[in-house]
Amino acid sequence: MTETPPDLAPDIATPDVRLCTSADEQAWEKFVGQSAAATFFHRFGWRKVIAEAFGHQPFYLAAVSADEIRGILPLFHIRSLLFGNSLISVPFCVYGGIVAQDEQAAAALADAAMDHARRLGVDYLELRHEQPVLAWPAKSDRYVTFRKAISADSDANLLAIPRKQRAMIRRAMKAELSSYQTTDTDALYSMYSESVRNLGTPVFAKRYFDLLQQQFGDDCETTIVVSDGKPVAGVMSFYFKDQVLPYYGGGTAAARRVSANDFLYWQVMCLAAERGTGVFDYGRSKVGTGSYRFKKHWGFDAEPLNYEYGLVKAAEIPDLSPANPRYSLFIRMWKKLPLAVAQRIGPMIARNLG
Repeated sequence: MTETPPDLAPDIATPDVRLCTSADEQAWEKFVGQSAAATFFHRFGWRKVIAEAFGHQPFYLAAVSADEIRGILPLFHIRSLLFGNSLISVPFCVYGGIVAQDEQAAAALADAAMDHARRLGVDYLELRHEQPVLAWPAKSDRYVTFRKAISADSDANLLAIPRKQRAMIRRAMKAELSSYQTTDTDALYSMYSESVRNLGTPVFAKRYFDLLQQQFGDDCETTIVVSDGKPVAGVMSFYFKDQVLPYYGGGTAAARRVSANDFLYWQVMCLAAERGTGVFDYGRSKVGTGSYRFKKHWGFDAEPLNYEYGLVKAAEIPDLSPANPRYSLFIRMWKKLPLAVAQRIGPMIARNLG
């Protein structure tokens, strides 16, 4: 029996759960827009982006009563010889999982998801919840997210950043850096793929970035930082309701010398504040990593993420973390690849990472 947060309304009839098609996009998006718990990664557009970019089969479930959606759960089936067979909500995204108006809708979606998982014969079902939702095995000590309210006053935002990090931003401001916004993904992809290669991680195909821009339009924006006439850092950000989520970023070797990454995220924060955005979401990091420390230096508090698992064939929660010793040799080898080679063969591996 599933358990859901106590604030969900009890004593409501169990809804029907059905599989959504493209014809349901408007109703799905309306529900996401009205739900306080829904995230950018619950938007219906991910169904098309992930299916087309990676080839993973979507299963978008909706709990419905009297033709009204009471809950949603976006799922994708990933089959990989290297990383196993899984059903995930939502791969390549930091948030996902069940969003429901009441505990009956949440329970119905969980049960339907497990039915799909068993039918597909997966190893496990992974729901990327922010808060605990189900009485399932969970992994809440590995990933955290960082969010912070921002003001329309840029001076107030700067003063809210700890002194040492504020000094880095001021240093970057004096380095004659500039920035611009674009819908073109060429410069970003070059810097992003270099950064990911340097971390020992396979890079996504450029088509994925192009699809994100095409699908989400004005809600997807890339900021590029320039030094001496050359792009040195960039990030693709998502806008959703009252939030900005800088998501896919990277920089060149020159970026660190001029504090370009500090300048980059400060520029994103300033632009978001000018638009009236109230929350800066720095996204997910693994506890103890470089990105974790970088975000802490900005004065953001870590909030644990609660990824919950329905185990089907697997006996325990999977460990696909780069920190797993099983992948250490692969990571060391990958860091040494020429960038052109990493860009060519990386997408074939990255599509299965989820």
